[in-house]
Amino acid sequence: MLDLVRTGRQVEAHAPWPRVVVDHEVWRTMTTELALGRLTLVSLWAESDRIHAAVSANGSIGVFSLDCPEGEYPSVGATHPAAIRFERAVHDIFGLVALGALDTRPWLDHGRWGVKHPMAATVQAPDLARPAYAFLPVEGESLHVIPVGPVHAGIIEPGHFRFTVNGEAVVRLEERLGYVHKGIESLMQGQTIERASRLAGRTSGDSTVACALAFSRAVEAATGATVPARAHYVRAIMAELERLANHCGDIGAICNDATFTIMHAHCGILREEVLRAADTCFGHRLMMDKIISGGVAIDVSADGIAALRALLDNFRRRFPHLIALYDDTASLQNRTVTTGVVAKDLVAQFGCGGIVGRASGRAFDARKAIAYPPYADLTFDVPVFSEGDVNARVWVRIREVQQSLSLIAQLIERLPPGPVAAEIPAAGECEGAALVEGFRGDVFAWLRLAGDGTVARCHLRDPSWFQWPLLEAAIEGNIVADFPLCNKSFNCSYSGHDL
Repeated sequence: MLDLVRTGRQVEAHAPWPRVVVDHEVWRTMTTELALGRLTLVSLWAESDRIHAAVSANGSIGVFSLDCPEGEYPSVGATHPAAIRFERAVHDIFGLVALGALDTRPWLDHGRWGVKHPMAATVQAPDLARPAYAFLPVEGESLHVIPVGPVHAGIIEPGHFRFTVNGEAVVRLEERLGYVHKGIESLMQGQTIERASRLAGRTSGDSTVACALAFSRAVEAATGATVPARAHYVRAIMAELERLANHCGDIGAICNDATFTIMHAHCGILREEVLRAADTCFGHRLMMDKIISGGVAIDVSADGIAALRALLDNFRRRFPHLIALYDDTASLQNRTVTTGVVAKDLVAQFGCGGIVGRASGRAFDARKAIAYPPYADLTFDVPVFSEGDVNARVWVRIREVQQSLSLIAQLIERLPPGPVAAEIPAAGECEGAALVEGFRGDVFAWLRLAGDGTVARCHLRDPSWFQWPLLEAAIEGNIVADFPLCNKSFNCSYSGHDL
């Protein structure tokens, strides 16, 4: 990757990693390296006349940019499937064409916007005679189709799942998402950093801390802002509380989908106690808008520290019994073990992080790989399993709960004194990027600030972009009744993905 970076024209005001403007030859070389597995795709996004790709290797990240004066660029997805949905989204929003793309169907644009390519240099009128969405064909005898969604039986976000089945066995699952597209990236343009931060925190409500942290760290990288040490520690407390709450909820919900409701009840109680502790500490159950560029909006009080200590004591008493209950229930193991297996090579190919990646042998965790503050000063392990099934994804969550408890204990014991926020310096036109670890996996943010300090362009990438496609692979060969179990074990975000 470093050799490729050296061949491009480096953008000076970009931090902390290099961004280089390259030609078509270097872009194609980068694409080949992705296809060979020597580079990992972090994200792919666009502007009206340019395509960007962030890639990583050995913990280092580089951003490659290709000018598109003719509105087209060589497809990355033609040889690297992880880029296909990004390219479809880029075409929907910016109108840039991926030459040689394997899939040119719309992704986010469902024909309801009233415009075509809303962030292109020239916005067009929508197609009046838009054909129906073409699902992929499946051939074979005795096959039938089960459409599910976009409106579901439970109170969850919308997404469409089309199953082709032979009896009870799933032959193919195809997803159609985009129903919760909110235009976050368009709304951010021209906004103040404070306003854009609030939008970032609303990308996916259950990851409000992670998304706001990624955005804020990108701002701080761009401007060279120095965040106080205490703010780093308070941010990490928030991030680990968010991880605890979501993992407890997911463990219970997975068991509930296997009709083991007692685990759901107990895990729901623990999740509620985490949210109440967060409210005591930071004045908001989800800690929304509490991470700001330059630090945090609120310090943790003595009452908050006491609430955290009580929470840790409660978890240490009760959580081991729940682990034993899960592990000792044969009927539950029968539903989760060997169900919904994701192959290691697929996880590696898609650069899939978080729970899904670590359950299938990929040990990537941004807290370790990037080692952003204060995690380099803390002791914790990254749990990794190799089986890749629902059971492995449950165990990743169980182990991460234990690690988060340890991290919170370390954070409150080592919490340094001092301020919790710093001013963002005026830096003129500048660019920054960040990668942080949310409860689902790594969250990426890239932005450009204009000379007046407003946001000229911002791109956020939720880990679900690399996880949703693997759910299609995980369910193949399983029975239809196991889909809720597989789906909940992934727990991908609709809202974070659809932006």
